[in-house]
Amino acid sequence: MPETELRIEVIALLLEADFKLRPDTNTWSHSDGRPFTQADQATAFQATRTELEAVAAMSACNAAAALEQDKAVEALTELVLSYFARHPEARMVMDVLPHMTEEDRAEYEGLCAIAAPDGGIYLPHED
Repeated sequence: MPETELRIEVIALLLEADFKLRPDTNTWSHSDGRPFTQADQATAFQATRTELEAVAAMSACNAAAALEQDKAVEALTELVLSYFARHPEARMVMDVLPHMTEEDRAEYEGLCAIAAPDGGIYLPHED
């Protein structure tokens, strides 16, 4: 196999691996806690330099995206809570949206796209 050929199954396996050696199986684990099978472990050990570099690059991108998402959630929470403070009768985000300035509404929508790209969002609240 040429060194530049990337095997997606190897990259996928390494991206979701927990690289702490398990004493019970003497293998690594999947991110959900399942131990690697001996075949998984052998596949991981056969990764090429190019595949490892691809995994490192993708991991760095994933970490940067997670950091951006965390910052967006913080900013979004701060923005929405500032409106809840001014409108104590509000119980849900949809209750404060009409009170937002155009600028804050645009910021809210932009932050939502980053914080909750699937459309679902949870913001802390007190009853």
